[in-house]
Amino acid sequence: QVQLVESGGGLVQPGGSLRLSCAASVRAFSSYAMAWFRQAPGKEREFLAAVRWIATNLYYADFVKGRFTISRYNAKNTVYLQMNKLKPEDTAVYYCAARPDHPFGLERPDEYTYWGQGTQVTVSS
Repeated sequence: QVQLVESGGGLVQPGGSLRLSCAASVRAFSSYAMAWFRQAPGKEREFLAAVRWIATNLYYADFVKGRFTISRYNAKNTVYLQMNKLKPEDTAVYYCAARPDHPFGLERPDEYTYWGQGTQVTVSS
């Protein structure tokens, strides 16, 4: 059983930065691939980034490359999403997700077994 709790969302001006955190209550945290998705009202859930249990194996959606960075701190059972150069179109609810690690389908929401409740990110001046 895995419980995920996101935090760090809020209101930020365009061009600003936020760091989201996802705390996982799981013993073998390093055995899971972790990912971030987002969903805006009326839109489908979008893949943003994933990190496998080998923390140097990082994967990004093309539209966030160069702006967003995923990382994990296994000793704290936490995954982060650093978001820079935020734009109004980044406004959405951001979710973390987890699955037992394997190398396929990291961008697919249906591949993830566990989800957090989401944290709201609003980018506005």
